Order: sequence, then C-alpha cells, then structure tokens
Amino acid sequence: MASLLEDKLFEISGQGPAPTKDFFQLVITKTLVIWRWWKISLRSEYRKTQPGEMKLPHDYYLHDKTLQHQVKVVFGENTLEYSKALCNGNFDYLPRLPDRLLLRILAFLELEEVQQLRPISRKFKKLCDSEEFWEQTVRSRCDTVNKEMECLAKEVGWKKVFFTNKLQLQKQISRRRQKEENTGNTDANVM
Repeated sequence: MASLLEDKLFEISGQGPAPTKDFFQLVITKTLVIWRWWKISLRSEYRKTQPGEMKLPHDYYLHDKTLQHQVKVVFGENTLEYSKALCNGNFDYLPRLPDRLLLRILAFLELEEVQQLRPISRKFKKLCDSEEFWEQTVRSRCDTVNKEMECLAKEVGWKKVFFTNKLQLQKQISRRRQKEENTGNTDANVM
C-alpha cells in the first residue's frame, strides 16, 4: 500500500515564533525528514548567514529529541505528532486518493456520514461541497433526471436541486419552461 504514496508525504513551512523572524520548512519523504531554516535578521553579523538543511532517516528523527523540540516550537504539537506518525509508517491514505476515486467512495455513504467527513480537511470540505458530488448524489437518489432538471441544476446548482422538494422543483421547472417559451415568442415577434 505504501507504494501508492507519492515520494513527498508531508510539507509545511512558516516563520518561527516571536521574537524570531527566521523561516523554517519541514519535509517528510518516504525515507527522509528534511529540516531547512533561513536566518532572517537586520543585524550585520547575520547578513552572510547561509540557509541550513538537515536530512535524517526516519529512525534518526524519531530519536532526535532536539529536532523534535524545534518542530514543536515552530509548528506546534499536532505537527510534531503527525510527523512522528508518518515516520512510524502510519500513513493517512484516504486524503491522498484522487478526487474521482473519493467521489466514488462518497457515493456509498449516507449524507450524515458525508457531513461528518466534511470538516476533516480542506480537501474533503471542497469535495463534499463540489458540484460533482451533488450531481452524483441527485442522479443516484432521484428516480429520473430529465433535461429540464439538468438545465435547472446548471442554473441554481445540484445541491439546491437535491434539497428542493419535488413540488417546488416542478414549479421551478415549469417557470423555467414558461420563461424559455416567452423568450422564444419574443424572438419570433422581433423577426
């Protein structure tokens, strides 16, 4: 299963906590932990300071308490624990799957379960709110999806179509049909 993962498992970068202005980056690949830093200072003694980089195998990182402390100070406890879990081989496969495959998986879930999955990450929020997800939901749970319904969905969105009751949906389709007919008659009268 690990062969499905990309080489880069995790990457985060940012400025260190105040009063420092230094910039840090943590990259975790399948085999290495890479810690990079850039000294940012107006003081003349630091002007020629070169960026630094440390590359460690996962096992070394798990035993390097000094580097772990730096990661915790710069990026927080959650990032430290997540980085240690990755180095221990505890990969989170689900968010790494392609969107089209995740959409197929979401199709088997109840809407309550999708709602619970939504706040897990930005990727899941974006996917659960996407037009592709709601189109697939409408098509799988409605008896028929005709052309008029598709046109309405393109206009107002598949999510709104899903949550609109059938009577309201029929009214909206009827209004849309009348509007198109009136527009067609107006165009014919102009010619």
